[in-house]
Amino acid sequence: MHLYDSTIPSGNAYKVQLLLSHLRTPYTTTSLNILSTPPETRSSQFLALNPNGRIPVLVLDDGTPLAESNAILFYLAEGTAYLPDDRIARAQVLQWLFFEQYSHEPYIAVWKYRTYWHPTGFSDLTSPQITTLKERGQAALEVMERHLAGRDWFVGTAYSIADIALYAYTSAAEAVEFSVGANVAAWLRRVEGTEGWVRIKKDETGKNPN
Repeated sequence: MHLYDSTIPSGNAYKVQLLLSHLRTPYTTTSLNILSTPPETRSSQFLALNPNGRIPVLVLDDGTPLAESNAILFYLAEGTAYLPDDRIARAQVLQWLFFEQYSHEPYIAVWKYRTYWHPTGFSDLTSPQITTLKERGQAALEVMERHLAGRDWFVGTAYSIADIALYAYTSAAEAVEFSVGANVAAWLRRVEGTEGWVRIKKDETGKNPN
């Protein structure tokens, strides 16, 4: 398998890298510069793999490209301990994957990107837009905090791709000045204690010190 990620540390690519590490699955990587003008994800070669022009993309051994980080997680986790067999539990995993992409990533990931790499930072946004980004990101973390009360993991009693999907950007939330509650903080430590856990890649630009 071959993974297309970015030269800067992408949480969406990290999700896939983390699961592949847990599964001990070998793969090769091409890192694309998404900060260039135009981004390397807009090349004709990459758009042939993903017409949406975004990373990550995982190219399977038979040449089939898969885009969208959580769809890639779902594919890789099939038949493993990271995706339950029970129908309700599988739907609950999907519930959290959808939550991550709709209510979590658009705010926390965007805030992280603007903090470290966006050429104008937050200066091109209005004050209400900045407030909305921060408030909605914080609201997502508070949903997680409530759900994790009395729980170790997001679905059932086992670590799953629901946890992996949510971990990627939550692990950076406090560093970019979101508030992380006690339940979420304890869950982050549990994820980091799982076998095969790896850190997100270092930022080659040096702008992200973490």
